[in-house]
Amino acid sequence: MPEPIIPKGVAHVSVDTVGTADPIVFALQPNLSMLAFTSAIETLRIANQLTGQSLYSWTTMSETGENVRCSNGIEIGIDSALGDTPPNAAIFVCSGVEPEHAASQKMADWVRHQWRTGRRVGGLCSGAYTLAKAGILEGRDFTLHWENIPPFREHFPHLSPLEQLYAIDGRIMTCGGGVAPMDLFLKLIYERHGAQLARAVLNMCLHTVQRSENDRQQSSTAAVIGNRSDKLVRIISYFEDHLEETVNLDTLTKNLGVSRRQMERLFKTHLNVTPKKYLQELRLQKARILLAETDMAVVDVATACGYESAGNFSKRFREAYGISPHRFSAGHG
Repeated sequence: MPEPIIPKGVAHVSVDTVGTADPIVFALQPNLSMLAFTSAIETLRIANQLTGQSLYSWTTMSETGENVRCSNGIEIGIDSALGDTPPNAAIFVCSGVEPEHAASQKMADWVRHQWRTGRRVGGLCSGAYTLAKAGILEGRDFTLHWENIPPFREHFPHLSPLEQLYAIDGRIMTCGGGVAPMDLFLKLIYERHGAQLARAVLNMCLHTVQRSENDRQQSSTAAVIGNRSDKLVRIISYFEDHLEETVNLDTLTKNLGVSRRQMERLFKTHLNVTPKKYLQELRLQKARILLAETDMAVVDVATACGYESAGNFSKRFREAYGISPHRFSAGHG
């Protein structure tokens, strides 16, 4: 492992002296999320800086040892190819867009070996794809970026990712993208070195609230629509949970105790759209994700998103995005 980095700073937090730094290995994949990666590594760097100690050391690996380009086009330097790691290392696979293509069998085999020899193993952003391919997520609590959850379920129907910020299940540690890795690593710092340091790192990052493991990745439906209309929230939640099914609005309103006119008025008042249009937008958003992140045929995507015919789906998709689903899928293949 490289020498730990201990930058100088003004703020200081006293913690018990450690003998050796905890080693962290970041296995980087092409098109990884730079935000997710730096959210993790900067949290460790600040912990070292605040204490003036080598609490953590880190190294970067890639499948070939060559530098890896992030999804924003910036290239990250790599210390070595996949290989041996310290026995007490924590391994984190860092992924991003199109994770099913980035999750190579070679890296999955390497991750499985790390797991079987006692290391802690995790995934940042969409890194859970590689952990799933390694066969170590069966019966485990885990998560990944919310955008990647629908295609992940198509690839691995026997696995059930949680829609939360991060998940720690024994030696398996996973989180969503964005700044969710910061929340995960703050939790690890808290467990290893206490609340005072975790709070100080939080403040240094201007991350005002330390979010908990089971916090949602996305804002609640009520927060998104900007009101507390319980009936509207219940209708939208039903839509989100039944996108692949035929939804009869009259039956739905009866079951939820609202009239069809009242439902239409709620959507018009708060969202300026009809219920039918809102449901279609949800379905098309899911379809766009599946076409971009999976190899599913257009007809299968149509079915998975509640369309009875591929022709109707193609027409609606073209109207919404100005391109046919076939061409859109080919452009992301």
